[in-house]
Amino acid sequence: MKLLTLFLALLVAVHVSVAGEICTKTSPTHTIALLELYTSEGCDSCPPADRLVQHLQSLTGLSTDQVIPIALHVNYWDYIGWKDPYAQSWHTERQQTLAHQSRARGVYTPEFFLSGKELPNWRDDVVARVRRINQQPASASIQLSSAPMVDNLVQVQSSTDTQQAGELHLALIESGLISQVKAGENRGSTLSHDAVVRTWAAPIKLTPGVKRIDRVQLAVPAQANRKNLAVVAFIDNQQGDILQSLELPVCKTQN
Repeated sequence: MKLLTLFLALLVAVHVSVAGEICTKTSPTHTIALLELYTSEGCDSCPPADRLVQHLQSLTGLSTDQVIPIALHVNYWDYIGWKDPYAQSWHTERQQTLAHQSRARGVYTPEFFLSGKELPNWRDDVVARVRRINQQPASASIQLSSAPMVDNLVQVQSSTDTQQAGELHLALIESGLISQVKAGENRGSTLSHDAVVRTWAAPIKLTPGVKRIDRVQLAVPAQANRKNLAVVAFIDNQQGDILQSLELPVCKTQN
């Protein structure tokens, strides 16, 4: 009887382990750069910048252990004839905040920020500047864990530690997006996008020297392709500098 009970308990443990698979990733000891692109489908000069984000690894040789790209679509070009389906007003607000913090000349598209600083010469400067950032020891650490989606929600657990006061940001990004643009400056074009921010959680305040564990739910858009989703986390300080970044693909649901 005792052997049977033990056997049944082992079966339950195995089932829970398989059904509730957890994916985990921890940031390295060096600083991973964060590349933010502010873009719009209503902007005819944006597709080359979108392509840089799409093909960043093949064009530059940089991996996600060196730089993590995200694309935030802004809404201030929607009035000229094409409403960008991925644009959100808070993307515009974040761009304005970064421009103010880094003393940029204003907001425009396409506009890149690398670890919180404007990158005007993105065609030429991205590789050298990323490598300089990678040479810096990380002043914050991030560990991410996610379980398979339930009810169109991604459950994320973060474990963080930082040497500076700042905030933890968590975002859900999606790649493989395609749009048939029917109006505006890109009328008649088929545009494709990767690393597009779809959901952004409220920032979590961090205290130097205090380790935190937080659990956050990120909503998955109804039409999202679950195979192309990832979670991006980064910590910035009060000046907008990015202390550390990390990307974790969303765990796939078990069959």
